[in-house]
Amino acid sequence: MKKVILAFSALCMVAFTSCKDDAASKVKTENVAVAAERDANAGDFPVIAFDKTTHDFGTIMDGTPVETIFNYTNTGNSMLVVSNIKSTCGCTVPNNWTKEVAPGETGQFTVKFNGKGNGKVSKSLTMTTNTEKGSELVKITAMVQKDPNAPVKAAGKATINPLSTSATQTSTQPGHEGHNHN
Repeated sequence: MKKVILAFSALCMVAFTSCKDDAASKVKTENVAVAAERDANAGDFPVIAFDKTTHDFGTIMDGTPVETIFNYTNTGNSMLVVSNIKSTCGCTVPNNWTKEVAPGETGQFTVKFNGKGNGKVSKSLTMTTNTEKGSELVKITAMVQKDPNAPVKAAGKATINPLSTSATQTSTQPGHEGHNHN
């Protein structure tokens, strides 16, 4: 066992003493400069500022298409990149967005909304960006009213067959009052 320990110790000594080269002499100064600049800008995210974060279309008729434009300004010191904009449903469609916005510049996107239903509607749009949060949220709202001139659908009719064998029967056994057995 002593021989194994002695051999292992000798091997470690050889490994540690064979690395005599100065590690600092192997570092390229140009790489150090690039890394220093990258690290200095690492926390320098673009910052997005909206002209509005919510747009209210007010009262619209059911099925009436409307649209609005959201403007956004890059108030940060690096390029703002908007890679995607998604809505919470298919009735709200974002399009034509500015994908890159330089510091101090303004971009925009259009939102088309086809209000369906009846009552207060609120939809969210999520922008995927290179800001510190990674995403930004804007909303649209509307009060959708049924069109008073829309044709009224007739109510469906139900029929009952009195000769059907699947009618519900009530048990006559004691302790089973009120239980249905088909």
